[in-house]
Amino acid sequence: MMAKNREPRPPSYAISVVGLSGTEKDKGNCGVGKSCLCNRFVRSKADDYYPEHTSVLSTIDFGGRVVNNDHFLYWGDVTQSGEDGIECRIHVIEQTEFIDDQTFLPHRSTNLQPYIKRAAASKLQSAEKLMYICTDQLGLEQDFEQKQMPEGKLSIDGFLLCIDVSQGCNRKFDDQLKFVNNLYIQLSKSKKPIIIAATKCDECVDHYLREVQAFASNKKNLVVVETSARFNVNVETCFTALVQMMDKTRGKPKIIPYLDAYKTQRQLVVTATDKFEKLVQTVRDYHATWKTVSNKLKNHPDYEEYINLEGTKKAKNTFSKHIEQLKQEHIRKRREEYINALPRALNTLLSNLDEIEHLNWSEALKLIEKRSDFQSCFVVLEKTPWDETDHIDKVNDRRIPFDLLTTLEAEKVYQNHVQHLISEKRRVEMKEKFKKTLEKIQFISPGQPWEEVLCFVMEDEAFKYITDGDSKEVYSRHQREIVEKAKEEFQEMLFEHSELFYDLDLNATPSSDKMSEIHAVLSEEPRYKALQKLAPDRESLLLKHIGFVYHPTKETCLSGQNCTDIKVEQLLANSLLQQDHGRSNLYHDSANIDKVNLFILGKDGLAQELANEIRTQSTDDEYALDGKIYELDLRPVDAKSPYLLTQLWTSTFKPHGCFCVFNSIESLNFIGECIGKIRTEASQIRRDKYMANLSFTLILANQRDSISKNLPILRHQGQQLANKLQCPFVDVPAGTYPRKFNEAQIKQALRGVLEAVKHNFDVVSPVPTIKDLSEADLRIVMCAMCGDPFSVDLILSPFLDSHSCSAAQAGQSNSLMLDKMIGEKRRRIQITILSYHSSIGVRKDELVHGYILVYSAKRKASMGMLRAFLSEVQDTIPVQLVAVTDSQADFFENEAIKELMTEGEHIATEITAKFTALYSLSQYHRQTEVFTLFFSDVLEKKNMIENSYISDSTRESTHTSEDVFPRSPRGSSLDYNYPDSEDDTEGPPPYSPIGDDVRLLPTPSDRSKYRLDLEGNEYPIHSTPLNCHDHERNHKVPPPIKPKPLVPKTNVKKLDPNLLKTIEAGIGKNPRKQPSRVPTAPPEDIDPSDNYAEPIDTIFKHKGFADDIYAVPDDSQNRIIKVRNSIVLNAQGDEENGYSDRLSRGHGERRPSKYKYKSKTLFSKAKSYYRRTHSDASDDEAFTTSKTKRKGRHRGSEEDPLLSPVETWKGGIDNPAITSDQELDDKKMKKKTQKTKEEKKKKKTKPLNPPIRRNWESNYFGMPLQDLVTVEKPIPLFVEKCVQFIEDTGLCTEGLYRVSGNKTDQDNIQKQFDQDHSISLESMEVTVNAVAGALKAFFADLPDPLVPYSLHQELLETSKILDKTERLHELKEIVKKFPPVNYDVFKYIITHLNRVSQQYKTNFMTADNLSICFWPTLMRPDFENRAFLSTTKIHQSVIETFIQQCQFFFYNGEVVEAPTAAACQPPPSNPVQMVEPMVPLQLPPPLQPQLIQPQLPADPLGII
Repeated sequence: MMAKNREPRPPSYAISVVGLSGTEKDKGNCGVGKSCLCNRFVRSKADDYYPEHTSVLSTIDFGGRVVNNDHFLYWGDVTQSGEDGIECRIHVIEQTEFIDDQTFLPHRSTNLQPYIKRAAASKLQSAEKLMYICTDQLGLEQDFEQKQMPEGKLSIDGFLLCIDVSQGCNRKFDDQLKFVNNLYIQLSKSKKPIIIAATKCDECVDHYLREVQAFASNKKNLVVVETSARFNVNVETCFTALVQMMDKTRGKPKIIPYLDAYKTQRQLVVTATDKFEKLVQTVRDYHATWKTVSNKLKNHPDYEEYINLEGTKKAKNTFSKHIEQLKQEHIRKRREEYINALPRALNTLLSNLDEIEHLNWSEALKLIEKRSDFQSCFVVLEKTPWDETDHIDKVNDRRIPFDLLTTLEAEKVYQNHVQHLISEKRRVEMKEKFKKTLEKIQFISPGQPWEEVLCFVMEDEAFKYITDGDSKEVYSRHQREIVEKAKEEFQEMLFEHSELFYDLDLNATPSSDKMSEIHAVLSEEPRYKALQKLAPDRESLLLKHIGFVYHPTKETCLSGQNCTDIKVEQLLANSLLQQDHGRSNLYHDSANIDKVNLFILGKDGLAQELANEIRTQSTDDEYALDGKIYELDLRPVDAKSPYLLTQLWTSTFKPHGCFCVFNSIESLNFIGECIGKIRTEASQIRRDKYMANLSFTLILANQRDSISKNLPILRHQGQQLANKLQCPFVDVPAGTYPRKFNEAQIKQALRGVLEAVKHNFDVVSPVPTIKDLSEADLRIVMCAMCGDPFSVDLILSPFLDSHSCSAAQAGQSNSLMLDKMIGEKRRRIQITILSYHSSIGVRKDELVHGYILVYSAKRKASMGMLRAFLSEVQDTIPVQLVAVTDSQADFFENEAIKELMTEGEHIATEITAKFTALYSLSQYHRQTEVFTLFFSDVLEKKNMIENSYISDSTRESTHTSEDVFPRSPRGSSLDYNYPDSEDDTEGPPPYSPIGDDVRLLPTPSDRSKYRLDLEGNEYPIHSTPLNCHDHERNHKVPPPIKPKPLVPKTNVKKLDPNLLKTIEAGIGKNPRKQPSRVPTAPPEDIDPSDNYAEPIDTIFKHKGFADDIYAVPDDSQNRIIKVRNSIVLNAQGDEENGYSDRLSRGHGERRPSKYKYKSKTLFSKAKSYYRRTHSDASDDEAFTTSKTKRKGRHRGSEEDPLLSPVETWKGGIDNPAITSDQELDDKKMKKKTQKTKEEKKKKKTKPLNPPIRRNWESNYFGMPLQDLVTVEKPIPLFVEKCVQFIEDTGLCTEGLYRVSGNKTDQDNIQKQFDQDHSISLESMEVTVNAVAGALKAFFADLPDPLVPYSLHQELLETSKILDKTERLHELKEIVKKFPPVNYDVFKYIITHLNRVSQQYKTNFMTADNLSICFWPTLMRPDFENRAFLSTTKIHQSVIETFIQQCQFFFYNGEVVEAPTAAACQPPPSNPVQMVEPMVPLQLPPPLQPQLIQPQLPADPLGII
């Protein structure tokens, strides 16, 4: 009995699902869907639904617990809730018939009845029968859920009759319907409810369904439910309807047609699918796995609903599709990134349009692979394609897979790239064209708006092509350029008007009147007006400039880091630091030297011969010299040896000197080259300072075969080289000697080496003296303007390249010290290098003995700053002006440079200052001797300068400022260690002009009278008391200075002692009166061999007085006293009590004037600015001294060898700088007037043949012209090839024959031609300028010039004929006198130059320009002839006439009208005469390129 309180169990129903079953013959090869229908109802989840259930079983499976030897299956039970909420349990039984898989006959069961009767049974029993799940369960029951049929028996409450309405498989629908009819008859007998389930309606055949419906309609209460187990349509409905028929309490079942039910079910599935897909789309990483994602989503209702409806498999497929989409999206993005990055890669690798314009894509790919930066843009993968490799995950690797370039997309990008380059090139061209259009529009001014210009460019082709943005960008760029240029020009203009600003003291503030004056002057300048539309910027620039002028510092310098002060400090810090390192102990014991290492340099065994001769004169390598025995270690080396530098200086052999022996021009060339290499090596590597200081001695070997023929030439050239290298030259002694070397030569050379060693010892480690090393005998300030177009090391190289240069004391980063032999004594000179703005304070507050004022000849502002600074310098202080430019050719090719150089020399002439020029492309100027004369002048005026400074210091109270120079603890006079001498003489010029009246160096007989200083200068040694020399040599403290007797001078006429006493007595009695002039010996009484000083200057020039003439007002009589080179002898030798003091006391009220009152140029410039009446002196007073200047005519540059055309093979080794000294010029003028007639008589002397310019042997170049031509070919083949090449390829080249080509290329052209005369110049890939240079070099190498020397004078005389027609006909007759060979070549080359001149509009080479370039080559005049200087222009005009009138001279053509006739007219009879206010310097014409840039190692003799 059941417990009373137990709840009633829900009703339970058993439903039997029946239908066609049996063998394949009965039912076909597939069932009617009973199992699928039961599966979907019992286990409705998609994962639990199995579409395949088999009825063919093995005997074992049939006997298993699931089938249990029965022909029915227990599917389990389902609990349902009705609409009224009442639950019921439904047990599902499937009646089927299992077939033996062996016999394919029904298995034998306990119930042997046929299927129709078994299916209609209402009682079923099977002990321990398990619930059926799927076919895989059979035999593996333990792996599945095991649930037994309740109590082993069930009572069937209703039947579900399944009829397959699909097409079926080998089954006729009529047979199925017949079977169903028989089955229905049996079922109806049980009186149980029956419902027909039309299965497989998703594959329904309509008339089958209609027949089923017809079948059901013929039966009473038989309902048809259209189902689909696959899509789960009406499955539950058919079971529910059957339950409602069994339970009358339930409502009548509502049967829904299949299509409606299917739509409802599909809508449910679609909704669930959408929700699930949205859920899946939250996954963004395509690396996610289904396992990970399903675990995260398993509790989500949308996930569970979809799994129930569609199953895990579909869900996983949906997820996989989504992941694949993510991956493909990632690959697509990466592909887009690569394609987008490809143009940048192509721009990097294939940016040259000319290179790829005609390449297809495959050719371009090959080119890409060859690029060096290919790996940075592309990556070559081992596996392809790239999107199937792990490269897609390397997001940080931006390189493009190379296999991607094989796609059509990449090829299209390449084509677009090429088109872009073409269009961009066109766009850039149009932008540049538009830019040039803007540049041509003159009225566009800085700051002008674009709108004002737009209307003028509307019709421009380039403007129409480019966009508005591009046009505005181009105009903005143009505006920036012209504004920047206008501002730079405005700033440059301010510097050019420096006199306008530098008249006030430092730290002053300009007044309103001053500002009005500045604006009034500047407003007249076009550069001032150019900034009219940018007035605020202009005013700002002006105020900034004024602020800098009155408060100058290197931090506020307008040149920024290019300030001269900064550059100088950096250069000195580096250069002097290197020089101070590496002090050697090599010569420390040289005071007692007993072994001498000698390096002997020669060619072709000459060095070995000299070594053998020295050993012959030695005993066991011991040589006796001047009573002392020296051990000699000789090392002869041939000049051609490749190991020259390595053998020279080793750890075991360090030479004390080098003997350089020669016996021919060729060997002398080699010697010069070797010495240049050695010095260059020493200066560049700086491995040992004393290697650079190695003593060289040139020794001329005796010429046994041709003494009289070659000896003068060799002596001349050897002495030139010695003078240039600043080393001794040992000549062949007079007389006849059988051997090449004489004992006297060897001893003279050894003495020179020993002297040099002792001198080096004195320099390297001098004995400490009481004199403080920080003290300087002279203090010189070198001024340079910031921003000048030359490097600081250029102007400092004369000091830094000197062996006697050292650092100044600590704290003076812009100073250096020089040990320089001036006169008889070595002086310490402090050089302070400052900018002009820093020098102003020094000029006002510090003691300065002299100024070196540097300016650029390319810059007017530089000259303006120099004028402004110099104007305020006291005229007692000596000044050296230095003009800097690139080369001598600039003087002739640039009028502005010529004007500034001329102005500089003119100012120097007016104020009696020194003038020189430095060339940045020349190496010869970099020696201290450039300033030797200036240093001598400063030393001579030292006392007067210091007295003037002390006088000014006590008279004025000046503002304190930082000292540029250290104050001497002993007072203002700094020359304590060396006893002063009234008769100190200045050394000779280091480079003497080569001429008949001047000798290069003293003759050997006079050699003992001279001593070598550190720079290699020879200076005279005067006979002074022995004790004086001892204390100088030993550097001991000198005894008190005693009265010194007058030292006699060489070749000087002595004055009457009584006359001298009278002069001294007169001065002592009346110091205010003008000193009496002492008559001197007439010029003819003076020995002309004295090149260093005139007697009047040598004897009577007192150190306390300048060379100038000063106007000194007399207090008592208000008269002007003229003081000029006052002649005073102090018998006591004490300057403190001498005339210097007495005169300064006598004229104590007199103040030195300023240079602006001594120079008309400076004064006129200043006066044009100052509109105020305030001035330091009246005009008359200012120029008093100018009127009293000596009347000697200033010869300008005629005396200066560097201002003459340089042909070093003729004129010797010239002075490396332009020097102009009024005093020396006057002295030389006296001698020249005596020799003018003699020189004219010597005009016809044949000039020297030039040594070979090349460094290789040639059987063509340098040969006589007649050896190079034949009657059939009158033009040398090389000339013909060069001219043909130039006319074919470069006739329109700008600057043809003016712009120098590469020297190496020129040599290569000649070398290649030497080896193969048939070589093609086009195949050598050389420039037109190189070929032009080689052509000029050909004519320069000829033994005789193309224009014969014998006709020069006729050409010059004919050129002076005023009548043009007559002049041309005379010239034509002279040309006919040329040797036939010369005539043919001259005609050929002049015709070629005429063709060049016809293209002057493109190559800018007129006949005038070509003649300037060619006349020195074609005529090669005698540069030793001083008279030549007055005919340089005539030489050029002759060649110019030949070029212009080529048709007339050689082809019987008409006379061509030249642009101007000035060049054809004779020049003035005296072209060098100085006229007021200024005349140009008479400088030589431009040199050949190889002459402009000489280099010592390659060209030691200047043989070019």
